[in-house]
Amino acid sequence: MQIYLARNNQQAGPYTLEQINQMLANQQVLLTDLAWHQGMTEWKPLGELTHGQLSYLPQGYSEPLQSQISSVSLSKQSIHSANSITATLAPINKRAIAKAIDLVLWLPAFSIPSFYMDNASKQKMIALQEQGINASTQADILALVPTDAWHIMLVYALILLIIQAFLLARSGQSLGKLATKIQIVDAENGTKVGLTRVFLLRSMVFIILNLLFMPFITILDFAFGFGEKRQTLHDRLAKTIVINRLKTTNKEE
Repeated sequence: MQIYLARNNQQAGPYTLEQINQMLANQQVLLTDLAWHQGMTEWKPLGELTHGQLSYLPQGYSEPLQSQISSVSLSKQSIHSANSITATLAPINKRAIAKAIDLVLWLPAFSIPSFYMDNASKQKMIALQEQGINASTQADILALVPTDAWHIMLVYALILLIIQAFLLARSGQSLGKLATKIQIVDAENGTKVGLTRVFLLRSMVFIILNLLFMPFITILDFAFGFGEKRQTLHDRLAKTIVINRLKTTNKEE
Protein backbone atom coordinates (compact mmCIF):
# COMPACT_ATOMS: atom_id res chain seq x y z
CA MET A 1 0.00 0.00 0.00
CA GLN A 2 1.34 3.41 -1.03
CA ILE A 3 0.31 6.29 1.24
CA TYR A 4 0.91 9.99 0.60
CA LEU A 5 1.08 12.71 3.26
CA ALA A 6 0.56 16.46 3.02
CA ARG A 7 1.03 19.39 5.35
CA ASN A 8 1.14 23.14 4.68
CA ASN A 9 0.60 22.54 0.95
CA GLN A 10 3.65 20.24 0.78
CA GLN A 11 3.21 16.63 -0.28
CA ALA A 12 5.50 13.79 0.76
CA GLY A 13 5.66 10.09 -0.02
CA PRO A 14 4.71 7.57 -1.00
CA TYR A 15 5.20 5.61 2.23
CA THR A 16 4.31 2.08 3.13
CA LEU A 17 1.75 1.44 5.85
CA GLU A 18 4.55 0.19 8.09
CA GLN A 19 6.48 3.43 7.62
CA ILE A 20 3.38 5.49 8.41
CA ASN A 21 2.81 3.57 11.65
CA GLN A 22 6.47 3.88 12.59
CA MET A 23 6.37 7.65 12.02
CA LEU A 24 3.14 7.91 14.03
CA ALA A 25 4.72 6.02 16.91
CA ASN A 26 7.78 8.30 16.82
CA GLN A 27 5.57 11.41 16.45
CA GLN A 28 7.37 12.32 13.23
CA VAL A 29 3.94 12.89 11.70
CA LEU A 30 0.84 14.34 13.35
CA LEU A 31 -2.74 13.19 13.40
CA THR A 32 -3.63 16.47 11.68
CA ASP A 33 -1.48 15.63 8.65
CA LEU A 34 -3.50 14.85 5.55
CA ALA A 35 -3.25 11.38 4.04
CA TRP A 36 -4.36 9.69 0.83
CA HIS A 37 -4.02 6.22 -0.64
CA GLN A 38 -5.72 4.26 -3.39
CA GLY A 39 -9.38 3.66 -2.66
CA MET A 40 -9.90 7.07 -1.02
CA THR A 41 -11.93 9.76 -2.79
CA GLU A 42 -10.28 12.67 -0.97
CA TRP A 43 -7.49 13.62 1.41
CA LYS A 44 -8.34 13.13 5.08
CA PRO A 45 -6.54 13.87 8.39
CA LEU A 46 -4.61 10.88 9.71
CA GLY A 47 -6.46 11.20 13.01
CA GLU A 48 -9.75 10.63 11.20
CA LEU A 49 -8.37 7.49 9.54
CA THR A 50 -6.87 6.13 12.76
CA HIS A 51 -9.79 7.27 14.98
CA GLY A 52 -7.35 9.23 17.13
CA GLN A 53 -4.92 6.30 17.58
CA LEU A 54 -1.19 6.30 16.77
CA SER A 55 -1.51 3.39 14.35
CA TYR A 56 -3.39 2.85 11.12
CA LEU A 57 -4.87 -0.40 9.85
CA PRO A 58 -7.14 0.14 6.82
CA GLN A 59 -10.29 -1.93 6.70
CA GLY A 60 -9.71 -5.18 4.84
CA TYR A 61 -5.93 -4.73 4.78
CA SER A 62 -3.83 -7.81 5.48
CA GLU A 63 -0.48 -6.97 7.06
CA PRO A 64 2.46 -8.73 5.33
CA LEU A 65 4.13 -11.52 7.28
CA GLN A 66 7.51 -9.81 7.09
CA SER A 67 6.19 -6.74 8.92
CA GLN A 68 4.74 -8.95 11.65
CA ILE A 69 8.17 -10.48 12.29
CA SER A 70 10.23 -7.30 12.37
CA SER A 71 9.51 -3.58 12.30
CA VAL A 72 10.42 -1.67 9.21
CA SER A 73 13.22 0.90 9.55
CA LEU A 74 12.62 4.29 7.99
CA SER A 75 15.07 5.52 5.40
CA LYS A 76 16.76 8.90 5.83
CA GLN A 77 14.75 10.15 2.89
CA SER A 78 11.48 9.23 4.58
CA ILE A 79 12.48 10.95 7.80
CA HIS A 80 13.55 14.05 5.92
CA SER A 81 10.28 14.19 3.99
CA ALA A 82 8.22 13.79 7.15
CA ASN A 83 10.13 16.51 8.96
CA SER A 84 9.74 18.87 6.00
CA ILE A 85 5.98 19.12 6.59
CA THR A 86 5.91 20.15 10.25
CA ALA A 87 2.82 22.04 11.39
CA THR A 88 3.17 25.76 12.03
CA LEU A 89 1.38 27.86 14.61
CA ALA A 90 -0.90 30.54 13.23
CA PRO A 91 0.65 34.03 13.56
CA ILE A 92 -1.01 36.54 15.87
CA ASN A 93 -1.90 38.89 13.00
CA LYS A 94 -3.92 36.16 11.22
CA ARG A 95 -5.69 35.31 14.46
CA ALA A 96 -6.50 39.00 15.04
CA ILE A 97 -7.93 39.31 11.52
CA ALA A 98 -10.02 36.17 12.04
CA LYS A 99 -11.36 37.56 15.32
CA ALA A 100 -12.16 40.90 13.66
CA ILE A 101 -14.12 39.12 10.92
CA ASP A 102 -16.09 37.12 13.49
CA LEU A 103 -16.91 40.31 15.41
CA VAL A 104 -17.96 42.22 12.28
CA LEU A 105 -20.49 39.48 11.55
CA TRP A 106 -22.37 40.56 14.69
CA LEU A 107 -22.77 44.17 13.55
CA PRO A 108 -25.94 43.56 11.48
CA ALA A 109 -27.69 42.37 14.66
CA PHE A 110 -27.08 45.75 16.33
CA SER A 111 -28.38 47.64 13.30
CA ILE A 112 -31.71 45.78 13.26
CA PRO A 113 -33.47 48.03 15.86
CA SER A 114 -33.00 51.11 13.64
CA PHE A 115 -35.33 49.58 11.05
CA TYR A 116 -38.13 49.21 13.62
CA MET A 117 -37.82 52.52 15.48
CA ASP A 118 -39.55 55.77 14.55
CA ASN A 119 -37.68 59.09 14.46
CA ALA A 120 -38.85 60.11 17.93
CA SER A 121 -37.50 56.90 19.48
CA LYS A 122 -34.21 57.29 17.62
CA GLN A 123 -33.79 60.86 18.87
CA LYS A 124 -34.56 59.78 22.43
CA MET A 125 -31.99 56.97 22.18
CA ILE A 126 -29.34 59.39 20.92
CA ALA A 127 -30.08 61.75 23.80
CA LEU A 128 -29.74 58.91 26.32
CA GLN A 129 -26.43 57.81 24.79
CA GLU A 130 -25.10 61.36 25.05
CA GLN A 131 -25.81 61.28 28.78
CA GLY A 132 -23.37 58.39 29.15
CA ILE A 133 -24.01 54.69 29.55
CA ASN A 134 -24.94 53.62 33.07
CA ALA A 135 -27.42 51.19 34.60
CA SER A 136 -30.29 53.68 34.36
CA THR A 137 -29.73 54.92 30.80
CA GLN A 138 -28.94 51.40 29.58
CA ALA A 139 -32.31 50.15 30.82
CA ASP A 140 -34.06 53.09 29.12
CA ILE A 141 -32.21 52.43 25.84
CA LEU A 142 -33.14 48.76 25.84
CA ALA A 143 -36.77 49.64 26.56
CA LEU A 144 -36.88 51.72 23.37
CA VAL A 145 -36.13 48.68 21.20
CA PRO A 146 -39.39 47.25 19.80
CA THR A 147 -40.29 43.64 20.55
CA ASP A 148 -40.22 42.70 16.84
CA ALA A 149 -36.64 43.94 16.63
CA TRP A 150 -35.64 41.74 19.59
CA HIS A 151 -37.17 38.73 17.84
CA ILE A 152 -35.24 39.34 14.62
CA MET A 153 -32.01 39.94 16.56
CA LEU A 154 -32.51 36.65 18.39
CA VAL A 155 -33.09 34.73 15.14
CA TYR A 156 -29.99 36.32 13.58
CA ALA A 157 -27.87 35.45 16.63
CA LEU A 158 -29.10 31.85 16.70
CA ILE A 159 -28.40 31.34 12.98
CA LEU A 160 -24.90 32.80 13.31
CA LEU A 161 -24.13 30.68 16.39
CA ILE A 162 -25.37 27.50 14.68
CA ILE A 163 -23.19 28.18 11.61
CA GLN A 164 -20.15 28.89 13.77
CA ALA A 165 -20.74 25.79 15.91
CA PHE A 166 -21.10 23.58 12.82
CA LEU A 167 -17.87 24.86 11.27
CA LEU A 168 -15.93 24.61 14.53
CA ALA A 169 -17.09 21.03 15.10
CA ARG A 170 -16.36 20.02 11.50
CA SER A 171 -12.96 21.59 10.90
CA GLY A 172 -11.99 23.67 13.94
CA GLN A 173 -12.70 26.89 12.05
CA SER A 174 -15.03 29.80 12.63
CA LEU A 175 -16.02 31.90 9.62
CA GLY A 176 -13.11 34.22 10.41
CA LYS A 177 -10.63 31.36 10.68
CA LEU A 178 -12.01 29.86 7.48
CA ALA A 179 -11.30 33.14 5.68
CA THR A 180 -7.76 33.38 7.09
CA LYS A 181 -7.00 29.66 6.59
CA ILE A 182 -6.23 28.77 10.19
CA GLN A 183 -7.78 26.13 12.45
CA ILE A 184 -8.11 24.99 16.05
CA VAL A 185 -6.60 21.64 17.10
CA ASP A 186 -5.89 19.81 20.35
CA ALA A 187 -2.76 21.16 22.04
CA GLU A 188 -1.53 17.69 23.02
CA ASN A 189 -1.89 15.59 19.87
CA GLY A 190 -3.02 17.96 17.12
CA THR A 191 -6.35 16.20 16.55
CA LYS A 192 -9.78 17.71 15.96
CA VAL A 193 -11.41 19.14 19.09
CA GLY A 194 -14.91 18.15 20.23
CA LEU A 195 -17.86 20.56 20.16
CA THR A 196 -17.98 21.00 23.94
CA ARG A 197 -14.41 22.25 24.11
CA VAL A 198 -14.12 24.11 20.82
CA PHE A 199 -17.49 25.91 20.97
CA LEU A 200 -19.02 25.91 24.45
CA LEU A 201 -15.84 26.15 26.52
CA ARG A 202 -13.54 28.00 24.15
CA SER A 203 -16.03 30.37 22.50
CA MET A 204 -19.26 30.79 24.47
CA VAL A 205 -17.62 31.15 27.89
CA PHE A 206 -15.36 33.91 26.61
CA ILE A 207 -18.16 35.66 24.73
CA ILE A 208 -19.96 35.99 28.06
CA LEU A 209 -16.77 37.09 29.85
CA ASN A 210 -16.06 39.69 27.17
CA LEU A 211 -19.56 41.10 27.49
CA LEU A 212 -19.16 41.38 31.27
CA PHE A 213 -15.56 42.58 31.51
CA MET A 214 -14.72 44.22 28.17
CA PRO A 215 -12.13 45.45 27.36
CA PHE A 216 -10.08 44.07 30.29
CA ILE A 217 -10.68 40.39 29.57
CA THR A 218 -10.14 40.93 25.82
CA ILE A 219 -6.73 42.56 26.32
CA LEU A 220 -5.65 39.96 28.90
CA ASP A 221 -6.83 37.12 26.68
CA PHE A 222 -4.77 38.18 23.67
CA ALA A 223 -1.75 39.11 25.79
CA PHE A 224 -1.33 35.40 26.51
CA GLY A 225 -1.23 34.79 22.76
CA PHE A 226 2.35 36.08 22.60
CA GLY A 227 3.61 33.07 24.57
CA GLU A 228 5.62 30.15 23.21
CA LYS A 229 2.61 28.21 21.89
CA ARG A 230 0.61 31.38 21.19
CA GLN A 231 -2.15 30.12 23.46
CA THR A 232 -4.62 32.77 24.52
CA LEU A 233 -6.58 32.36 27.76
CA HIS A 234 -9.42 30.62 25.95
CA ASP A 235 -6.87 28.32 24.27
CA ARG A 236 -5.44 27.39 27.67
CA LEU A 237 -8.90 26.82 29.12
CA ALA A 238 -9.91 24.51 26.26
CA LYS A 239 -6.38 23.02 25.86
CA THR A 240 -6.14 23.99 22.20
CA ILE A 241 -3.73 25.67 19.81
CA VAL A 242 -4.33 27.42 16.48
CA ILE A 243 -2.33 26.33 13.43
CA ASN A 244 -2.20 27.25 9.78
CA ARG A 245 -4.92 25.32 7.98
CA LEU A 246 -3.83 22.32 5.93
CA LYS A 247 -4.99 22.65 2.34
CA THR A 248 -7.08 19.69 1.25
CA THR A 249 -6.77 18.61 -2.37
CA ASN A 250 -7.99 15.47 -4.08
CA LYS A 251 -5.41 13.01 -5.30
CA GLU A 252 -6.00 11.82 -8.85
CA GLU A 253 -5.93 8.07 -9.21
